Amino acid sequence: MKKNYSPYTWFLFIVFSALGVFLFILPVNTAEGLKVPIGVLSNTLSQLVAHYIHWFAFIVFIIAAIGSIIMHFIPRKQKHTIFDSLFRVNWFWTIMRILAVIFAAMYLFQIGPDSLKSDNTSGLLLTPDGGLVTMMFSLFLFAGLLLPLLTDFGLLEFFGSMMVKIMRPLFKIPGHSAIDALASFVGDGTIGVLLTSKQYEDGNYTAREAAAEATTFSVVSITFCFVVLETINLNNYFFQFYGAVIFCAILLAIIMPRIYPLRNIPDTFIDGSKPEANREDVPEGFNVFSYGIHSALKKADSNKNFAKVLTAGFKNVLEMWFAITPVIMAFGTIALVLAEYTSLFKVLGMPFEPILNLLQIPEAGEAAQTMIVGFADMLLPSILGAGIDSELTRFFIATVSVTQLIYMSEVGGLILGTKLPLNIWKLFVIFLIRTIISIPIVAVIAHILF
Repeated sequence: MKKNYSPYTWFLFIVFSALGVFLFILPVNTAEGLKVPIGVLSNTLSQLVAHYIHWFAFIVFIIAAIGSIIMHFIPRKQKHTIFDSLFRVNWFWTIMRILAVIFAAMYLFQIGPDSLKSDNTSGLLLTPDGGLVTMMFSLFLFAGLLLPLLTDFGLLEFFGSMMVKIMRPLFKIPGHSAIDALASFVGDGTIGVLLTSKQYEDGNYTAREAAAEATTFSVVSITFCFVVLETINLNNYFFQFYGAVIFCAILLAIIMPRIYPLRNIPDTFIDGSKPEANREDVPEGFNVFSYGIHSALKKADSNKNFAKVLTAGFKNVLEMWFAITPVIMAFGTIALVLAEYTSLFKVLGMPFEPILNLLQIPEAGEAAQTMIVGFADMLLPSILGAGIDSELTRFFIATVSVTQLIYMSEVGGLILGTKLPLNIWKLFVIFLIRTIISIPIVAVIAHILF
C-alpha cells in the first residue's frame, strides 16, 4: 500500500544516502591516487595515531582474550548483553584471541622465534606504519559509525528493486547486493565484507547469499591494483590488467554460487528461517522504480531515532575491534609464517607447473610457485614474480593473484572474524576453485595482449 511520507523522511533518504555513496563508493583524487573518502579518513587517522596504535591494538587483543576466557565461566543469561556480543565465543575463537596476544607480544617486544617477530610476518600486520591490523582499527571506526548511511536510510532498498532482475538471475544474490558489489570494486574488499556481514546479521541476506557476496565481490581496491602492478613492474598495463580482472571477476561471480561449496550452504537467514519465494517481487500497483522509492522511504522513516542509530554504530565498532582484529592477527600471522618460512605453498603450487606449460606460459616453474601463496597474502605472488623476465608471465601472475580474492592476511581473516557462514576449509576450497578457473581465462587474455 502506498503511503505519503513527510519531507523530513525524503530528506533522510536523499541526503544521507547520497552522503553514504560519496563516502564509500565515489573515488576522489589524492596524492596516493584514487581513493574513496572513507579510505582517506581512515588513512589520515592512522597517520595521526601511528605512534601508539600498535599498543592500542595489543591492549584490545588482551581485553578480548581475557574477556573470552572469563565468559566461559559465567553462565549465559536469558538477556543478551553487549558483553555477550563481544566476548562470548567458543573455545576455538578464544584460542585465536590468545594467539593474537602472543603473536603481537612477540613482535612488539621482539621475543621468541624470528619467524614470529619478523617484519614479514606479524610485523606486516602490526607495524604502526601501514600494518594491516593497525589500519583496520581506524577503518572499522569510520565504517562502523558511517555504514548506516548505506544501510539504514533506504539506499539498498531503492537500488534493490531495480537491480533484482540482474543480480538474482546472474549471481544468485538479492538486488540490493549491487551496492555491496560496487563498494567492493570501487572502494575496498574489506568494506564490502563489512557491509555484507551487517546485512546478513540484520536478516537481509540468507547464509548462501551472504557467503556468495563476500567471496565473489570483495575485490581489492583500484588503488591496491596500482600497488600490485608497481610491485611486479607492469605500471604501463593498468587498463589491460584491470579490464582482465573485472572480466574474470564477473565470470567467477556467475559460476561460483552455482557450484560447491557455495551451492551447499543453507539458503536460510541467520535465525534459521527460510526466505519467502516472492520476497523481491514488486507488489501490484507499483513498478520497479516506484516500489524502490516506497521501500527506501519506509526504511528511512523507521530510522529517525539518531541516538539509536549512533548507539548501534558504536556497538558495531566495538564488535569489529574485539571480534575481527584478533582473528586477522592470528590467522594472518600463521599464514604468513607458512609462506615465508616453509615450502608448503611452493609444494602446493607444483601441480600447476604442467598446466602452465600446457598453456604456454613462459617460465612456468617460477610462475607455478606463486599460484597458492596468494592464500596467505595477495601481494606475495607479485613479490615472488617480480624477477621473472617475461612480461606475459608477470601479467598472468598479477591478474590471477587479484582474481583469487581470498587471502588470509585481509579478506579471508576478516571473513573468519565475522558471523558469515564460512570456515577456513571452505575459504581455501573457494580460493583453489577460483584459481583453477582463472588460470586458462587469464592465460588466453595474456597471449592476446603479449
